[in-house]
Amino acid sequence: MDTNTLRLFVLAADKLNISAAGRELGLAPSVASAWMSKLEKTIGADLLHRSTRQVSLSSEGMAFLPYARDIVAKEDAARAALGQGQARVSGTLRFTAPSTFAQLYIAPILPEFIDLHSEVKLDLRLSDKQFDLIEGSFDLALRNAELEDSNLRGRKLADDTRIFCASPDYLEKYGRPETLYDLTQHRIVAFGNDRSLKVTKPDGTIATYDPKAGRCNLVFDDGHSHKVAALAGAGISQNSVWSVHEELQSGDLVRVLHEYAGVAETALWLIYPQSNVLSSKVRVFMDFLLDRIGRKPPWAASIT
Repeated sequence: MDTNTLRLFVLAADKLNISAAGRELGLAPSVASAWMSKLEKTIGADLLHRSTRQVSLSSEGMAFLPYARDIVAKEDAARAALGQGQARVSGTLRFTAPSTFAQLYIAPILPEFIDLHSEVKLDLRLSDKQFDLIEGSFDLALRNAELEDSNLRGRKLADDTRIFCASPDYLEKYGRPETLYDLTQHRIVAFGNDRSLKVTKPDGTIATYDPKAGRCNLVFDDGHSHKVAALAGAGISQNSVWSVHEELQSGDLVRVLHEYAGVAETALWLIYPQSNVLSSKVRVFMDFLLDRIGRKPPWAASIT
C-alpha cells in the first residue's frame, strides 16, 4: 500500500469518479482502475461500489476514508516541512456548520476565499443538525457548543453570548418579565437542543434556567425559524447575539432580563478530528474565518 494509491482513493471518494481522480494524478483510466483494484485487494475489501452509471462508497470505504485522508495529509505536511510541498493549496475541503450562522456570516465571504484559493473545492453541509465528523469524513466543522469530545481539537472563533428577547408587540400584550421566575408565566419559544442553562443573577449568584419550564408552545430545530417566530410575537426566546443583533438595533426585537447575564459556557469553535493532520487546505480556511469573522465579530458592538 503506497500513498499514491491512497491519494487516488481519496480523490475518487471525493469525486465519485475513478477516471476523473486518475486524470488529476496524471493516470490513464485503465491505470487508475488497476490501482484501485490493487488497493482493494491489499485491504481485503471493496472500497468503492462501481456500476456502469455511478461510483459510490461502500461501508468499508466510508470507514477507511478518514484514515486514508490522514495518511495523505501527513505526507503533504512532511513534504511541506522540507519545502517540497505545492505552493498553491488545493483539494476538496468538507465543512459543516449551523445553517443560520453560515447564511449570515460564512456564505457571503466565500467568493473572497475562492478568489484567494481557486484550487480548493468547498463541500459544505449547512444544517443545525450536528454531523459526526469522523463518520462523515469532514475536515472541519463549526460548532456553537462546549468542546467536550476528546477525539476533537479546535480553535475558538468567537464568544457565543446568549440573551433573552421578544418582539415589541409581544411585550406590549403580555408585559416584560422582571425575574427568571416570571418566565414561567410567559410564552417561550425554544430551540430543539435547548437544555438547562446557567445565568448570573443581579446579586452575582448563579441560577439555572430551563427554557422548557415556561409555557413552551413552540420548539424549533431550525435557528432561522426560531428567530422568525420570536419576531412574529410568538413569545420570549433565548438567542445568540450573532443571530439577532441586527433586529436588536432596528428595534424589531427587544432585549429583556438585561441584568441576567449568561454564563460563558459556550463559544463558536472550529473543530477537526484529533487524528487528522491539520492540512494546508484546512489551515488556510480556518485562518480565513478567524481573520474575517473572529478578529472582529460583526455582532460584537451589540453585546453590552
